[in-house]
Amino acid sequence: MFDTMTLTKAVGSICAALLILLLGVWAANGLFNVGGGHGEDHLAGYVIDTGENEAAGEDVVEEVAFSEILAAADPADGEGLWRQCRACHVVDPGVHGVGPSLHGVVGRDIASAEGYSYSSALLALEGGWTPEALNAWLENPRGYAQGTAMSYGGMRSVEDRAAMIAYLDSLDE
Repeated sequence: MFDTMTLTKAVGSICAALLILLLGVWAANGLFNVGGGHGEDHLAGYVIDTGENEAAGEDVVEEVAFSEILAAADPADGEGLWRQCRACHVVDPGVHGVGPSLHGVVGRDIASAEGYSYSSALLALEGGWTPEALNAWLENPRGYAQGTAMSYGGMRSVEDRAAMIAYLDSLDE
């Protein structure tokens, strides 16, 4: 007949052996990953170029000219986006807020609104506020004129920038 202590030792030994086996499998999978399970983002350690992907063709992103995007822009959409700007700017002619009046800004010389004191960063710029220049300014004001006092982070969507410019351009018609 079996002693309970002997039976306990036998069951404990089997459990310990299974635990060691499971830990060994876990360690081996960590060292030698042979299974899938990494989804689409997993890349092989090396890639052999067979040229198959070249036949499929590459996705070519065609750059659309800003003038075409601007021509399709709706000034009413820009009026809705104006809320971001009206905290600092005014669209009434000759009335300035924290920023200069934006009435007639499209086509106006840079830093030329009468009665407004511009930062040295804008005073150093030459040229006018063409739609393309306004597009670059609205995308990243600090990148366009480093050192500008304007703290706006920029508009990421080119369609939004075009709508805003179309709205501003419609104000002085």
